[in-house]
Amino acid sequence: MNTKDLAYFKAWFSKYVGAYYTDDPAHNCNIRLKEEHTTRVCKEIVMLGKALRLSADDMLLAQTMALFHDIGRFQQYTTYGTFKDSISENHAKLGLKVLTKHKVLSVCSDVEQMLITKAIGYHNVRALPEDEDDRCLFFARLLRDADKLDIWRVVIDYYDHRDKTPNSTIELDLPNTSTYSPAILNALRQHRTADLKDMITLNDFKLLQISWIYDVNFNPTFRAVHERQYMEKIAATLPQTREISEVLAVVQAYLKEQKS
Repeated sequence: MNTKDLAYFKAWFSKYVGAYYTDDPAHNCNIRLKEEHTTRVCKEIVMLGKALRLSADDMLLAQTMALFHDIGRFQQYTTYGTFKDSISENHAKLGLKVLTKHKVLSVCSDVEQMLITKAIGYHNVRALPEDEDDRCLFFARLLRDADKLDIWRVVIDYYDHRDKTPNSTIELDLPNTSTYSPAILNALRQHRTADLKDMITLNDFKLLQISWIYDVNFNPTFRAVHERQYMEKIAATLPQTREISEVLAVVQAYLKEQKS
């Protein structure tokens, strides 16, 4: 794999996604959301790769994983009208089907294809398998960190402007009430990533997004989260109750420990 291959992948991605735009502004808004997200995840993975001093070859692999990690989202939304995997399809698996159907990765070696497809397949699982190859897990963790960095940015920007432009697709159709789930709070207290099945309200979704800090893998990612104040910005949109303040203090202590 070389820089020409990556250029081909980017051109193919742009053409593929372009075919999903329609005359419906609402539909296009959500397609554009994922296209722009992909562009930024590619930038985030380059930032992390440079900080971790990846080789040129590994940087090409990382960028390819980032470029295609959400390729299934476009078909998912067009078919089902949602980004919620539980009521449609697993978007990572759907993306791998797209890449296989179009033979996009045929220019890559067998080892490169294995690393790329496994990282994509693992990017949205709750926990990575413990028995996987170390090199494969490295790339999976790198992609997951880059993905989180931009998802946090996206949701914070959305919450800041939600009153003007509410989008039920981003909110996974969760009700915006003042309540939140004890199970989600317990996960935060116990340094665990919260479970999607425990979400009942939009507040739960916000708390779950905060809990992703427990699945961050690399020091440059922790530093970026701290410098960009992601945890504080999401926390500011939550009800200011005692128990939420307590769990947020646990999160801040954890983040301070990890970035130091």
